[in-house]
Formats: sequence, C-alpha cells, structure tokens
Amino acid sequence: MDRHINIVAALQIGYSILGIIIGAVFFILFHFIGNIVDEEEAKIVLPIIANVLVTIISVLSIPGIIAGIGLFKRKEWARILTLILSTLHLLSFPLGTAVGVYSIWALVQPENVEAFKSGNNL
Repeated sequence: MDRHINIVAALQIGYSILGIIIGAVFFILFHFIGNIVDEEEAKIVLPIIANVLVTIISVLSIPGIIAGIGLFKRKEWARILTLILSTLHLLSFPLGTAVGVYSIWALVQPENVEAFKSGNNL
C-alpha cells in the first residue's frame, strides 16, 4: 500500500502544480487582453481580475504541494490535510473528483492509517 500513498502524494503535487499553471495562463491571458482592448475600463479591470485570480488559485494550490511532500515523508498531519483537500477536490469535476475519490480511498485504508501512525518513513 506504500505505492498508493506515493501515488496520492504525486497526484496532490501534480494537481496543485496544474492549478498554478492554469492560474498563470489566466494571468497572462487577462493581462494580454487588457493591453489590446480599446476600453479604458477593461484596461484597468482585467489586470485586477488577473491578479486576484492568480492569488486565489495559488493560495488554494500551495496546501496541496505541502500535503504531497508531507505524504512522501509519512506525516500524519499530511494525511489529514490531504483528506480535507481531497474532499474539496470532489467538487472539481471530472479531474478533481477522480483525484479526490482515489486519495480518500487510499488514505483511509487501515494499513495506510497504521503506516502514518507508526511513522513508517521511506
């Protein structure tokens, strides 16, 4: 079952990095559109929206990276954080739902719970 924990850790990190990449794409896109439109309001509002959006996405993605690193080190707090994040991922259909369901399934298996309680580091 160590393999499942490692897969969940990699999924958490990968899903979070994907979120940051998507945030960066929106950031660049909104700034680009803001520079090419002729509307003065759009030139002001679009960069603000881009900044807020990338900030929100980054704040939501960073805990997933931290949780993934903690899972690789078999920290109990990382298992709990991942379960919380996975519950939130269920709302992000379809990719987030798949990551969330698999993560929850893998982390509630009795042998995996014991691996975290005993501090079974790799």
